Amino acid sequence: MSAKIQRLPFTGFDPVAAREEFAILSRTVYGKPLVYLDNAASAQKPRAVLEAMKVFAESEYANVHRGVHYLSAKATKRYETARETVCRFVNAVHCDEIIFTKGGTEAINLVASSFLASRIQPGDEIVLTTMEHHSNIVPWHFLRERQGAVLKWVDVEADGSLSAEAVDAAIGPKTKLVAVAHMSNVLGTATPLKEIVRRAHAKGVPVLADGCQGAVHEIVDVRDLDVDFYVLTGHKLYGPTGIGALYGKSAHLKAMRPFNGGGEMIAEVTRDTIRYAEPPARFEAGTPPIVEAVGLGTAMDWLMSLDRVAVAGHERDLLMHASAEIETLNWARIIGTAPGKGAILSFEAEGMHAHDIATILDREGVAVRAGHHCAQPLMERFGVTSTTRASFALYNTHAEVETLIAALRIARKILD
Repeated sequence: MSAKIQRLPFTGFDPVAAREEFAILSRTVYGKPLVYLDNAASAQKPRAVLEAMKVFAESEYANVHRGVHYLSAKATKRYETARETVCRFVNAVHCDEIIFTKGGTEAINLVASSFLASRIQPGDEIVLTTMEHHSNIVPWHFLRERQGAVLKWVDVEADGSLSAEAVDAAIGPKTKLVAVAHMSNVLGTATPLKEIVRRAHAKGVPVLADGCQGAVHEIVDVRDLDVDFYVLTGHKLYGPTGIGALYGKSAHLKAMRPFNGGGEMIAEVTRDTIRYAEPPARFEAGTPPIVEAVGLGTAMDWLMSLDRVAVAGHERDLLMHASAEIETLNWARIIGTAPGKGAILSFEAEGMHAHDIATILDREGVAVRAGHHCAQPLMERFGVTSTTRASFALYNTHAEVETLIAALRIARKILD
């Protein structure tokens, strides 16, 4: 029997109309209607994004910045307009604070290499949490291996929540950076980022926020957060792969050394000297992902055209529905129940491996993620090797939640 849950009306957003913008959602797999619940890994793309990239590639494409001909000027305008869109999306002060990258992973590596590496001496500390994605762990391990940095770990509570006080307590006189997710890709936990930043800054410590999930489900205002660096990626934001962005405060970016060397990132090169360009060009060596930048800008424009508060309400309603249903299954345990969490639902099932569950769900048309989700320290924290994760997007429906639960019951019968 379905769990009882109050369905809230979100009149500022119509998920059925939004769903029609995603052609792939009308297809079938194994003869079953596709129920796509792997959005935390990568979201589907609306027609507006696909069409914008197609039109640009077919009729407006050229390399940017260097050319004086019509198409180059047109492409440069489109590329820089996309940067302006990212600037508005995160409410940065200046568009020069936005660096295009290949994704969130490259953005974090850029900060590790260009901002932090020159500041690290043996014994200096980097504070991070056990809920971080490997993208926000491995670059700091590089500095541990190569320069003697010490990683100080802050654990999450039993419900998956993160205490700002616990982060504050980990910050000491040798702390050079706090690196923390805005939202966990496994637990859905929305961290108290603004309070963490306030406490870190009170001790003179900068903060990097991994916003690859947070930017999808939260309205981001880097000025209000006062965060030093904010990272996001396009493919989770209904945009293309191969594109992301780093927001960095101007003072930091101007003091940072380049991450990659090559064309575009220089002001002057001679046989004996080099003078670097000002940000953001300094950090965008070579030909950038131009078509992808157009797609990312279009995706953000599309998102900002929606009532994002109502969208968040719809996603929370889906999460509440799915959580209530899974709680009726006495053989399943939800991992992460922090108040105010995003629409990400991870769970383990007694006597059933996550990959087996995901395989059976797939045959029922339900796409979920199974494994450690690039968060092995978090798996260790909760005493599991893997979980099944259903992650919801603005185009998902309550009927799809019911399909998920029915498929889970089928999996139980097969694997029990």
